[in-house]
Parts: sequence; C-alpha cells; structure tokens
Amino acid sequence: MNELKVNELTKTYGEKTLFDAISFHIRDKDRVGLIGTNGTGKTSLLNILAGKDSGDGDSQSIQQPNDYQIGYLSQDKEFDPELTVVEAVFQGETPIIQAVKNYELALLALAEDGLSVGAQKQYAQAEERMNKEDAWTADTDAKIILQKLGIENLHKKISELSGGQKKRVSLAQVLIESPDLLLLDEPTNHLDYEAISWLESFLNGYRGAILMVTHDRYFLDRVTNRIFELSFGKLYEYKGNYEAYIIAKSERERVGIEQEEKRKQLYKKELEWMRAGVRARGTKQQARQDRFHDLKENLHQVNQKGQLEIDVATQRLGKKVLEIKDGYYQVELKTILKEFNLLVQARDRIGITGKNGAGKSTLLNILAGRLELDSGMYSIGETVKLAYYTQQNEAMDPNQRMISYLQEAAEQVQRSDGTTIGVAELLERFLFPRFMHGTVIGKLSGGEKRRLYLLKLLIGQPNVLLLDEPTNDLDIDTLTILEDYIQTFKGAVIAVSHDRYFLDKTMDKLLVFDGEGQITTYFGSMSEYLTKITQESRKITKNEAKPAKAIEKKEKTKLTYMEQKEWDSIELEISSLEERVAQLTEEMNHQGDDFTTLQQLQTELSTVEQELEEKMERWEYLSEFAEN
Repeated sequence: MNELKVNELTKTYGEKTLFDAISFHIRDKDRVGLIGTNGTGKTSLLNILAGKDSGDGDSQSIQQPNDYQIGYLSQDKEFDPELTVVEAVFQGETPIIQAVKNYELALLALAEDGLSVGAQKQYAQAEERMNKEDAWTADTDAKIILQKLGIENLHKKISELSGGQKKRVSLAQVLIESPDLLLLDEPTNHLDYEAISWLESFLNGYRGAILMVTHDRYFLDRVTNRIFELSFGKLYEYKGNYEAYIIAKSERERVGIEQEEKRKQLYKKELEWMRAGVRARGTKQQARQDRFHDLKENLHQVNQKGQLEIDVATQRLGKKVLEIKDGYYQVELKTILKEFNLLVQARDRIGITGKNGAGKSTLLNILAGRLELDSGMYSIGETVKLAYYTQQNEAMDPNQRMISYLQEAAEQVQRSDGTTIGVAELLERFLFPRFMHGTVIGKLSGGEKRRLYLLKLLIGQPNVLLLDEPTNDLDIDTLTILEDYIQTFKGAVIAVSHDRYFLDKTMDKLLVFDGEGQITTYFGSMSEYLTKITQESRKITKNEAKPAKAIEKKEKTKLTYMEQKEWDSIELEISSLEERVAQLTEEMNHQGDDFTTLQQLQTELSTVEQELEEKMERWEYLSEFAEN
C-alpha cells in the first residue's frame, strides 16, 4: 500500500509558527479535507508536500516511496501562454500521457488539413504509439474529463483563455495524470454546479489518495472520509466527513475548556498554599512546589480563535432599491440579457447561478453601475448605498499597514445598538490579533487579504450587498459568520455563487443563467432547484425512450431464449429489491442524528430504488411477449 508519512514537520514564517512539529500519514483511498482559518498555513502545507517549499531543519520529515507521484492543483498555476490547451493538459512525463498528447495533436493536425501527407503520417505514427502503450483507455478518460470540465477548444492558446478557463485546464491536467496523491487547492472555484457534481463522483471513485482545501461544505461532506484541522500551529485529525468533524470538534473544545477550568481552580488553590508561607518547606514539600510550577506553565493550553463577529449598523433603505426594465446587453455578439426585468426590494436575497460565461458577473457590474445597458432602463433608489465584493480585491499597497488600510474607510464604526467600535477592535473580531495590526499587507496570505477587503467594505455601512463568488478564498469560519450576517442584514443581498451550501443558507430566490440571454427565475433553495431539474431530466429521458420500445414491440412476437431466462427470474429479483428498499428505509428511521450513516444509507437506497425502477420497466416490456 502506498503511504506518505509526515513526521514532526515544523515551519515558521517570520514571527509566526505555521506548523509546530505536526505528524500525520495519508494512505490510498484516503479523502482528506484540510481546514483552517486563512493564514494558518493550508496552502503552505500543500506546497511543502508538493516539493515547492520545505519545512524548517530536518529534510527527512516527509517520507514516501521512490515511485510515489504527487499531483498538485494550486491556486496560482502558471502555464506558458504560448502553449495550446492540449499541450498544457498533457504535460505529464509518463509514456501513456505522452502517447495521448501526440495522438490528440495528430488529430487536430488532421482536422485542419486532412489531405496533408505530413498530417497523415503524424496520425499513423501516433496511432501506432497508442497501440504500443495501450493508451486508448487513458485517452477516453482524458476526453471525459475535458468534456465534463467544459474544455472544448483544444487548439486555443493559454493566452486566449479567461482566468476560470485556465483553472479548469489546471484541474484537467492533474486529474488526467492520475497520481498517487492529489493535492487540490480550492478545486471547485470556477466550476458550475454540474461540473462540481461530476467532480464529486470522480473523486469518490479515484484510485489514489486526496488531500484538498475547499470552502464548499457540501463538497467536503460528500467526498472526504478524514478531516485535518490546522489551528495555532497544531494539526488535529478527525475521522469521517465534514458533518462528523463538526460534531467531534465541538466535543473536543468542550472537554478542553472543562479541563482548562479545572487547571485554573487547582492553580488557584496551589497559589493560596504558596503564598501562605507554610513553615518547614523542605524536601517533603518540593514535589508540591514542582506541581505548582507545572500548573503555572500549563495554564491557557486551550487556544481559542475568538469569535469572528460582524456587528455593523446598516443605513436605512427606502422602498425603491434597484430595478431593470426590458434590459438588453450584448458583448462580442454574445447575448447576456434579453428583455430582462428585475425588481430588487429591501430584504431581498437573490442568488445568481448557472453556466460559466453566461453573464452572471456582468449583471452584477450593471447593477453596480460599472457597465451600462445597451437598451432598457436601470434605476437605483436614492437611499441605496452599495458595497460590491468583487472576485478580485481592489488595488492594495503591499507596503501599507493593515490598520491604516481600514482607517481610510473609517476610524470608528457605529454598531447595530448605536454604540461605536474602533478599527483595532474590529480587526480583532475579524480574527486579526493585535500583534498583526501593524503588519504590511504584502505579508498577508491571499485569504487574509480577502477577509481584510471584506471588512473594509462592511465598515462602510452599506444597505445593499453585491457579492461575486464570495465563497472563493474565504475560510469556512469567515463564511459561517458572513452567512449569519446576511441572514440578519436589514438591506438587500444579491450574490453570484456556485456554492450550494452558501446559496441554500442565505438565498430564497434564484436567477439561473442558461446562456444566450435565457434566465430562469426560481423561488426556493439551490438544492430544491437541483432536485427539480434532475427529476425533469429523468422524465425527458423516459419519454424519449418510449418510441423505441413501441417500434421494437411491433417487430417482436415472442421472447428470445435469453429473454425467457431473464423472465423466469425477474419477479424474484424484483421481490428481493423491494425487501431491500423496506430494510434500508427501516434502518434510516432508527439512525437518529447519525448523519454519516444516514448519508450512506440514503446513497444505497437511491441506488436500489433506481435498480428496482429499471427492473419494473423491464418486467413490463417482457410481460407483453411472455403472454403470447
């Protein structure tokens, strides 16, 4: 069994200790989610495991087999801009990957000029190499990955791609290489919900191990079987998925706090004894004195992050907020909005989702006044004060200190109860401890910069929030508080997101972009919408299959030999499946709050029900010929 071992890894960054002698192992089929507040070292740990950085001191802290392969999807992957997509995707050095690369390049050359003798020769050589390396399965798998991630134009240069397209090319590359360990840093960024759903299934069936950082809690819950949490330089391990982690972490912190209280009480008693000046403190009392000093050193062992809190007053919002009438917008002959109408009212929670490149961020830019409609009317209420959280931070001076960056917006901020709070205290409540307030922005992690940028927007006391992919690059702690803030926010919120958990928790109306100006309005949660379209898709598939059965029925008069054998056993199989459905349903009724087991049972139940439905359809078909 392949295994990667990490023994007492330590890493410091300036005055900050990221890892304090942490140890862990990762084996085949492990699906590990890496969790921690921005700045705790999640990306740094991935960089060290990928060999792009190293720990302090001993270089033997990471052990792995000689032929162990690691693939790394980083957030800042850079390709040569002159490479084509096919050249970038198939960069692996293994013979199979190289064979597939040459074959795909030969196909493109042949498609451009099928009469070229050179292209024909190139294809013949590539086909021969594919046969030699037995690389046809790898080629098929690669094409499925590219298709599911929406990568179609293999001849395009990297320089012609958007940021989101480049991220999908990076993801395709690492998945196609199929290494022993996949390191994934925010793999769901820039993916629509269909691609995310496919990626969940792909990773659940992956042959190797996975260690990933992601903000998508549904994704984390459905893929992982272990959780690593980085906190104050330590690494804590939890078995199970995200739901199991939440339960176990809560219990660990409760026990830790109780133990801390007991230590404090014991320390208080020992302190009274030490101060009492007991006579004849000789060798008999030395053990007790040692115990006192040990207690003193071990106090405050339980590090707590503190409460990330957003308590900023909101300016009053009038009845008129934002409105678009008969909006039309086109970019590069591509229709984004067509006869589009939108009325935003106070306390609205509107989630914008759908296909990549369909114009979701464009709509936010129109609402923010950064783009003008080609035709139609856009109006904004007089009392509206917008805050627009874009996918990219505003320009930040890397030499400016954190506290002065916020002071540009306000020295003090009014809270919801009418009192004021200073910028320094706000920074602390946003998980920036006092010693960091003088830190220059250039030393912050990407996630810390995003959190600082969000805080600056909110202390401006807006009453309308426009959020463009707010879950990208924010840690789960920050997201949880942002979601709670949105639920109590007295203004309107419009958010572009593919994060199903975020949309479920915060939005009650959806605008689903299907492309070419087609926008579906849905009142309800994201999960309800996805269930609806799945059911509709199944109905369409069944309806399309019916004519084929009708044609076959007219031509057939009796069962074939193999169909007769199937007919003889099918009723027993149906009965067995029905019993299994009843058994699984009964087991689910007795699981209570065991979410992990419930999820496993639900997955099996869905599979069995699907199989039962197919068997019933097959029985109906066979029964008509069996009666003849």
